[in-house]
Amino acid sequence: MIMLPTFDRIFIDKTSEDSEVALRVRSLYPAEIITSSDERQPNANENFSLDKKGPMTADEFNLSKRTLLLTTFKGQFFKRCPGATQKKALTCCNYHVLNLGSQCNMNCSYCYLQSYLNSRTTKIFTNIDQALAELKEMADQHPDQPFRVGTGEVIDSLSLDLLTLYSRRLIEFINQYPKWILEFKTKSNNVEQFLDLKTAGNTVVSWSINPPYIIDREEHGTARFYERIAAAIKCRDQGYKIAFHIDPMIWHPEWKENYSYLAEELNRQFNPSDVHIISLGSLRFQPEQRHMMRERFGLDSLVTRAEMFSSEGNKLRYDAALRSEMFQFMIKKMKALDSAWNIFLCMETPETWIQSFDKVPMQVPELRSLFKPLPQIRDFQS
Repeated sequence: MIMLPTFDRIFIDKTSEDSEVALRVRSLYPAEIITSSDERQPNANENFSLDKKGPMTADEFNLSKRTLLLTTFKGQFFKRCPGATQKKALTCCNYHVLNLGSQCNMNCSYCYLQSYLNSRTTKIFTNIDQALAELKEMADQHPDQPFRVGTGEVIDSLSLDLLTLYSRRLIEFINQYPKWILEFKTKSNNVEQFLDLKTAGNTVVSWSINPPYIIDREEHGTARFYERIAAAIKCRDQGYKIAFHIDPMIWHPEWKENYSYLAEELNRQFNPSDVHIISLGSLRFQPEQRHMMRERFGLDSLVTRAEMFSSEGNKLRYDAALRSEMFQFMIKKMKALDSAWNIFLCMETPETWIQSFDKVPMQVPELRSLFKPLPQIRDFQS
């Protein structure tokens, strides 16, 4: 049984009326909640305007998760990961992103979109052909460069995929370029829609994952811990590479016990050869985000009451010593279970790398290919 994402209102821009996504959405949702609308014009509802931009209140942000807009994207789809723009402060793993929409229908307390988005809707971009054309141009010019492309920067890769089926188009495309890696990053368990497709071994399905205690407390509306594990097993059994991002690690009094449980369960359910990579990251967010998080989740959240400090990229983070302690604990735990686990840090400083690994990435043989700088191929927008 398909569990569709819940929306109160769906708007279809005139530029997207004849798209495959629009036709599919019309077949899945009741007609009374769907409106054809020119994105540039205000909606008749005096309390809501599709063209309103700017910082959102907590209520507006909540509403944006329940309001879907199908539209075309007029910018550049294929870009460098934001971490690449902070190379002097952060160690970047040459990641690239392909944004096929914005906003998330799930509701994690720490989500950085709370300080990033300025549009009052969840958007699905219907012009995927343009996105694939950008990928093809780069892939045809540089088929042997080990590009890693993820689709989960400003929208979950798979939580709305039942509406778009973009996963199928992307898998079929990336199969043609075996040196490239495509990554779907998700907190959902929506994988059945593409498991019938053969993979060339270069599609990675990855999960942001935390211990059940954190998922239940802070990651609202997401697939539960064992639902994510079950989905990962399905993908592995169909030949797909899988990965896990233990990010953000969140401090709480029982953090060692809970993250030990996570490590032990990953080791029990999977072999290191099953898992492409495990990344670790710590809680971080923009200073202006704290007010919205408190308004939306109160002070019962482990995130809103955390002691944070100004750090790299103008973000608030845990103290560097605490971050290193948490990373070292998880690395040692995973390596004690099996030394073959391939682990790296995401969006962290060289100093934290040295404190956690005693090395920088290029000194770790199994990570060298991820962090080796790519040639200056094109000036990507950031």
